[in-house]
Amino acid sequence: MANSPQARKRARQSEKRRRHNASRRSMMRTRIKQVIKAIQSGDKTQAEAAYAVAVPVIDRAAGGDLIHRNKAARHKSRLIARIKAMA
Repeated sequence: MANSPQARKRARQSEKRRRHNASRRSMMRTRIKQVIKAIQSGDKTQAEAAYAVAVPVIDRAAGGDLIHRNKAARHKSRLIARIKAMA
């Protein structure tokens, strides 16, 4: 339990940040899953459209220090490789 006023404020800030990050992380994962689902359905145009929606979300997650920029690049690279392999 936080005893000092500073510790109580930090606890409030940490909880607010945790909720915000959890929401953004969930949105990013949802967008990635939508691309994977479109790939598995075999619809290349739908997969490309889902990828176009997912890329800015992934980039914002990396820009906001939610994930590392290399992880963002890895996600994007693997998704686009799977889309290109559909042909």
